[in-house]
Amino acid sequence: MKRRHLGILWIFLFGLTLAAPPAASANTNDASRWNFDVYIDDKKVGTHQFRVSQAGDETIVESEANFKYKFLFVTAYQYQHRADERWADNCLVEFDASTNANGKELEVSGEQSGSAFVVETNDAPTQLPQCVMTFAYWNPAFLQQTRLLNPQTGEYLDVNVERIGDEVLDIQGESVAATRFSLTAEKIDVTLWYSNEDKWLALESVAKGGRIIRYELS
Repeated sequence: MKRRHLGILWIFLFGLTLAAPPAASANTNDASRWNFDVYIDDKKVGTHQFRVSQAGDETIVESEANFKYKFLFVTAYQYQHRADERWADNCLVEFDASTNANGKELEVSGEQSGSAFVVETNDAPTQLPQCVMTFAYWNPAFLQQTRLLNPQTGEYLDVNVERIGDEVLDIQGESVAATRFSLTAEKIDVTLWYSNEDKWLALESVAKGGRIIRYELS
């Protein structure tokens, strides 16, 4: 995959007809998986894995990230993040997320309760509308939303999504037709690519200091 095309949002917020994508959505036992190598500019800093599976009428999403950025042989930043989510009918049912960013730990959880979705952080519980979505890159339906929940921080953010146009990406030596989108919110600037079959192909994000964060399929 050409690095200048592909990448992903680093949520810690310093937050197809030519060929089927060979690794973007590998189905095994009704599960879809995305395995990425993570780069800041041209330097590999870690990995991020996503697994999406079905359990009856619910969709189960598991993600885990591990990053370590070194500068002049000194570890300048370490980041670990894990999130588990349950979905039904494109609505988040429940989630648990834990993050360790340079030693600062944060636990956030939430679940549907009555006519609301209640988010628990270190602060007081927050009530959101009953049907909310996170930054669910694996599900292109999230591109239709005007507000999204950041599961790492518990913030419910106004977002703007714009379709940029069509491109052809080089993914592991294969030419893949893709549609490019721009997603912006407070402190978030993300570019996303989806195949003609609505498969998530790539993301790229601008981080603090203007550095580019990219995820490349491994």
